[in-house]
Amino acid sequence: MKTEYVRSQPDFFAVGPASSPEAIDMGQGIWCSPGMSSSYLITTDDGRVVVNTGMWFEARTHKRNYDAVSTAPTRYITLTQSHTDHIGGIDRFREDGTLLIAQANITACQADDERIHGLRIRRSLPFFSDVMGQPGFARGDDVELPPLAKPAEPDVVFDDTYRFECGGRRLECISVPGGETIDSLVVWLPDDGAALVGNLFSALFGHFPNLVTMRGDRMRSALAFADSVQKVIDLQPRLLLLGHHGPVRGDATVRSECERVRDATLYVHDATVAAMNEGKDVWTAMREIALPEHLVVGEAYGRVDWSIRAIWESYAGWFHQHSTLDLFGAAPEHGAAELVALAGGVDAVAARAAALGTHDPLAAVRLCEMALAVDADHRGALTAYRAAHEQLLSEHGRTNFWLTRWLEGEIRSATNRLDRLGHE
Repeated sequence: MKTEYVRSQPDFFAVGPASSPEAIDMGQGIWCSPGMSSSYLITTDDGRVVVNTGMWFEARTHKRNYDAVSTAPTRYITLTQSHTDHIGGIDRFREDGTLLIAQANITACQADDERIHGLRIRRSLPFFSDVMGQPGFARGDDVELPPLAKPAEPDVVFDDTYRFECGGRRLECISVPGGETIDSLVVWLPDDGAALVGNLFSALFGHFPNLVTMRGDRMRSALAFADSVQKVIDLQPRLLLLGHHGPVRGDATVRSECERVRDATLYVHDATVAAMNEGKDVWTAMREIALPEHLVVGEAYGRVDWSIRAIWESYAGWFHQHSTLDLFGAAPEHGAAELVALAGGVDAVAARAAALGTHDPLAAVRLCEMALAVDADHRGALTAYRAAHEQLLSEHGRTNFWLTRWLEGEIRSATNRLDRLGHE
């Protein structure tokens, strides 16, 4: 059974750009301005410490909220990771004398961001097109890729731990490379028992970590994640402040939830490795491995089955010794024309897909993909493809952010293509 904490969490689908009319008092002189990822203000007798600055279009809201709390100078900015939703507003907060603190791997992470900017933006559009200012993507319109966010240029970088004081408050930045990026860090206030963990736990605390993201990024290590969670457990925090939602209060609650996520991740890792060594294929492992009841966590962002494949391929690579075609750059639809012809043509394949749609929608999707590879504008195949995705959405909708957004996007895409055909 999922814990009551997980069941009571707000819906991640409601996460959007910063719009709160004021900062939210977290207690102990810490304030939160929620947004694409939450930003935090730590007040001291000698100025402000800002943890994360939001997307570039959110920073004005964050700064307005914090200025209403304190107009003291911003002495430090710390980044819990280098994703755009953490670094975009640096220039709005940075003043003469402000020190920007980041973990040393920020250089490598930002280099990746630059290398695969086009890929990552395109692969983010099915999930975040509205937030990215590209609503036309859902209609099939041409989109203009936004430029790469301005890189963060830290004044202080560190490897393992960086300790500093501001206005009598002690702070520590602790490297947690098992987070969403290898430059992830936790901001720890030892005198307050408060840990600002950013997105170490992915977007939803208490849920399975997102070891592979659908929008494109390096796969994340299950063991490094578990080690990083252990670092948080060892701090014995009484207050956990998250990149999304929260806070989590009470040392017993924080510890038990952290331990459950850690142990669930290690269980899936070990079960996956065992399946590999037993000679099972990855698809069997994805179907068969399940968490025992006492370790069941939410799967609204990361999923166990996707993480199984991520763990598998992190160890063994992409070649599963299943198909010779994988060695020759053959796309999944390679040979579709021959198979569709043997089945009696596109009309026959589309009709069969339509018949399968309600009781075996995955088989229906496979058949539609083959039919559309032969005739991309076949009305019957597009209709069956849309119906199969509608069935999958009815069965799985809103159980996982990425899956729901993908299914919704494919339904819209098929509808748009059918609409265009209707006007031709």
